[in-house]
This record gives sequence, structure tokens and C-alpha cells, in this order.
Amino acid sequence: MPEPRHLHVGVALDGAGWHPAAWREPDARPNNLLSAGYWVDLARRAEAGLLDFLTIEDAMRLQSDHPYHPDQRTDRVRGQLDSVLIASRIAPATGNIGLIPTVVLTHTEPFHTSKAIATLDYVSKGRAGLRVRVSARPEEARHFGRREFAEVDPRRRDQPDGVALVSDLFDEAEDYVEVVRRLWDSWEDDAEIRDVATGRFIDREKLHYIDFSGRWFSVRGPSITPRPPQGQPLVAALGHASRPYQLVARSTDLGFITPTDQVSAAAIVEEIRREESLAGRPHGAVRVFADIVVFLGDTPQKAGDRKARLDQWAGVKYRSDAFVFTGTATQLADLIEDWAIVGLSGFRLRPGTLPQDLIQITGQLTPELQKRGIFRQDYEEPTLRGRFGLDRPANRYVTA
Repeated sequence: MPEPRHLHVGVALDGAGWHPAAWREPDARPNNLLSAGYWVDLARRAEAGLLDFLTIEDAMRLQSDHPYHPDQRTDRVRGQLDSVLIASRIAPATGNIGLIPTVVLTHTEPFHTSKAIATLDYVSKGRAGLRVRVSARPEEARHFGRREFAEVDPRRRDQPDGVALVSDLFDEAEDYVEVVRRLWDSWEDDAEIRDVATGRFIDREKLHYIDFSGRWFSVRGPSITPRPPQGQPLVAALGHASRPYQLVARSTDLGFITPTDQVSAAAIVEEIRREESLAGRPHGAVRVFADIVVFLGDTPQKAGDRKARLDQWAGVKYRSDAFVFTGTATQLADLIEDWAIVGLSGFRLRPGTLPQDLIQITGQLTPELQKRGIFRQDYEEPTLRGRFGLDRPANRYVTA
């Protein structure tokens, strides 16, 4: 099997870091989590390390330690800013890094999302993406009053009602992405004439009704925002099981997965490639990234001690849906090389604490990967699509 080359590395930003006690670290900035400057500083640091992109977490509920309903804890970070608005603030303060905010599609309209991400693509000059999430949490649904979900019983996930719920959520997600993509194409690239002499600003013949009608959405279009600079900003999704992998394979450009080792990474990549083929997409159309939560230190002992201190503050050992790595940047580079050979395009790293682990990623990990010849030396493509070798797509509504 050939050695991996030109791996991509992104970072997932979430509050003070992914560990619930991260805000108590000496270098944390809990007083600034709701400030624009905090997010700009993180983005600039990520860009200085040549990272491909950053994602920003978001939800329609307060954070909770319990996986299925709210908690009453007061020793955790609670409250967050809107991810799309954060990305829009970061965009003019950076020049290269990709910006991928999270949108909970279950409670938002694709029309609103399409113009928000198109706007972000303009503000960032072609560096925008969109990560879609589904949600069946009843407390989130109660914020909107448009639909209801029963309390989740994890023991019934494999029962018919649980399977039907998951199927509905991801069927809706596929339609949502399709509507967003059609709206991005609803303006042809040269629809704006801007001819002062003739007084014509747009060519109405080059604006198109998308006329989407399905179980979940009925959207006529066109968008109110001209076609984004990338044509189609990148769409991403996180998957943990077969139905989400189908969404990744059928509808996205970037798929985030949570393997526990090289073997499970290979199995997930193979499943996504199989679904990709069944959907009629070219092999490798989806760039697949493994998520890893990282606690990094100059020595394994220092990394381990910091993680142990955080766990002690939290009162429980930290666990995650993703693999949790504790060690040095060199050891992490070894793992990345080991896993990458099964067909991963790259890795999305979740810093356990901010800014500590982001500093280690950009100051230690990326130079180590560069030294091994598997990470680029500079930003080469101006757009996020170009960075992943994706051409700017033709507009589906243009006729010969």
C-alpha cells in the first residue's frame, strides 16, 4: 500500500475545548468565550499552523453532560454563540483557512442556510463550508413548537420506532442538502450584468426557480444571494453508523468519522466508498476524515498528567464518541501515518483544551508532519474546494 501524501488536517473548535473542565486551565479564557476576539485569535493560530479548515460546534440547546437530556450542573461551560455568525466574523480577519460552521438542520430552513453560507463564501472569498447536523432532542424541539420528539430511550434504538426516527431524520437531511445546493445554483454565474449605460443590473433569464417539492420541503426559489464564489461551498457531516454514512456518501464533500483504530477506520472508509458507488458518485468523491480528541504535551508524562488533572476537576474520566489520544505530537504523527494508509484523506482534531492543544497542533504536530513529507509547506489554493482538489462545479441550470 502506498505511503500517504499531502494529508489534510482540520481542527474542531468548541468553547474552551472538548474536555468539560478545560475552562479551568491556567491559560484558558473563560471570560472571553462570548467575545469575537477569542474566536479570531483561535482562527489565526490555526491558520498560522497551515490547517486546512476549522469547524465550529453549535446546537439548539444548552450543553449537557447527559447524552439524552439536560443536566443541572454549574461547573461546566454553558452557553455559546451562533457558529455561522462566528465564522462570518472570523472570515475578514483571516485569509486562508477554511471556515465550516455547524447548522442544526432539523430546526432551520434550507433557504436561510443557503444564503447564510453563500454570504460567508463571499466574505471569506471562497473559504466557506457547511456542516449539517440532525437532532431529535425534545428540549430543542420545544424551542420552536413546530414538531415533537419523544424522550430518547437508548435501549430502543434498534427497535422499529427508533429505526424509523433515524431514517426520517437522515432522509430529511438529504433533502435539506439538495435544496441548499439547488439554491446555490439558482443564479447563473453571469446573472449580474451591472451595466450602468443600459441600466441593467441582472439578467432575469439567468435566475432559476428550483421548484423542489418533497416530503420535508417545498421550495420554489430562486435564492436572494447570487451564486457563491466556489459555486458550491463544501458540505460536511459527522457519522457514527450506517445511516449517517449513507448521508455522507450521497450528499457531502467531507465526511467526519470516529474510528477507534486502523482496522475500524478501514471498515468505515470501505462502507462509505460502497455507498458512494451505489449513489452513482465517483470513487473518492467524499473526503473522509477521522476525528480524534487530543491532549498533547512535550512528554507523554506531561500530557497524561494534564489529562488526569482535568479528569479530577471534572469528577469523572473523560470519554468521547471519538478516539481520545494522550501523548506527544510525535506520537500523534505516528498514529496519523498508521491510520492514513487505509484511505483517509485527513484528520479533524478536537483540542482537549484551548489554546493549549491548538498550540501543540500548530507548533509541534504540523512541523512534524511536514518533516515526514505528508503535509504541505504552505497554502497553495485560494479556495476550500481547490484545497481538496475539487473543481468549481458547473451550474446545473445552465443550458447550452
